[in-house]
Amino acid sequence: MAAGRERVSHLLRQLERAACRCPSHGHTYSQVPERPTLGSTDYAFEMAISNIRYGEGVTKEIGMDLQNLGARRVCLMTDKNLSKLPPVNAVLNSLAKYGINFQIYDNVRVEPTDQSFLDAIQFAKKGEFDAYVAVGGGSVMDTCKAANLYAASPSAEFLDYVNAPIGKGKPVTVPLKPLIAVPTTSGTGSETTGVAIFDFKELKVKTGIASRAIKPTLGIIDPLHTLSMPERIVANSGFDVLCHALESYTALPYHQRSPCPSNPIERPAYQGSNPVSDVWALHALRIVAKYLKRAIRNPEDREARANMHLASAFAGIGFGNAGVHLCHGMSYPISGLVKTYKPKDYNVDHSLVPHGLSVVLTSPAVFAFTAQIHPERHLEAAEILGADIRTARIKDAGLILADTLRKFLFDLNVDDGLAAIGYSKADIPALVKGTLPQERVTKLSPRPQTEEDLSALFEASMKLY
Repeated sequence: MAAGRERVSHLLRQLERAACRCPSHGHTYSQVPERPTLGSTDYAFEMAISNIRYGEGVTKEIGMDLQNLGARRVCLMTDKNLSKLPPVNAVLNSLAKYGINFQIYDNVRVEPTDQSFLDAIQFAKKGEFDAYVAVGGGSVMDTCKAANLYAASPSAEFLDYVNAPIGKGKPVTVPLKPLIAVPTTSGTGSETTGVAIFDFKELKVKTGIASRAIKPTLGIIDPLHTLSMPERIVANSGFDVLCHALESYTALPYHQRSPCPSNPIERPAYQGSNPVSDVWALHALRIVAKYLKRAIRNPEDREARANMHLASAFAGIGFGNAGVHLCHGMSYPISGLVKTYKPKDYNVDHSLVPHGLSVVLTSPAVFAFTAQIHPERHLEAAEILGADIRTARIKDAGLILADTLRKFLFDLNVDDGLAAIGYSKADIPALVKGTLPQERVTKLSPRPQTEEDLSALFEASMKLY
């Protein structure tokens, strides 16, 4: 018996030594899966994106999609301006063709507030919908995500899912209804992400909801919808793509983010830069460098507008999993504390600083500040945007990227800093106060910042040129 056992043991040892070590077949007989050792920082990242469908005229398929889902009661969300334009008409034609029963909600506010979210949520709860369609820019898509979430969780308080520290930041554990997003701008990438942003009026600051659970089921990216975008909307949307790409690529690496979640459901949507997000961010940045100016200057340039529509989704895949940092964190009070500024080409009845503009105005100062950490990434970004770095010193990476951004913005007639949209040095304490609660994104800055640092960044952004 002993000899038999010894022979079996010998054979097992031979099998183990002969076993293939490649990832597909490396299952040796003695290996036992190990549980990861949890430390103070994370050790993993994950990628979550919506399904994406791209093509000219692909919106005509949406009726079939809803039919395939078995949808019997659909909520179509848009805003008052878009409800009269070709993108919504294309969706309505498809719904009618395939006999889809739907109700329209067109009271979405451009740059939504907590109250405009609540109004849409109330509509969704009353409608008892089994599917949602959002046709519009980030404001429409984010509003629709929130409506879907709270309709599926009717007993939840509004602040339950709002990001901490403003809200409770609870994980989303309820199943949501299918949501199809049809973006009509080329900026937010909201068709790919689990993020919904709004102005919290009581605090005069932007915040949001961030959970993989609220990302759309499908994003329909139809470049025909970009042809009706006015010049400044193209520009400001494009600046959002630019900063999504730059911020996600330069964000704190995922394995340096803390705390490490004790359960994967607690791992944030914004995890820090990672090898997969990096690919999408850089690709989006190259498209912006090549096509944004063309898309702004010539509305008939279908190639440029189609590529920017894709770049928005590409950057969305990147930042939707890596996150953004200071440009976005500082942009929220810039938008939330707006005084009388009304931008060209926006048909609205209230003052607003378009999101992309609020983000890009601080970008030269921000990247000059963050480049102390990972300067090679900042220098790489500057080169993609057109800088000649052949004789550049690595220690000058931040200044080079900042100067490259200033030239880029000057060429596109962007307002000359925060002063040009109504702010002064006297507003800096309020702007800093509004940035402090944005730790969901500011903590992803590669370089930690104090209140004094934020004050200096706002001051440096008062004038760009």
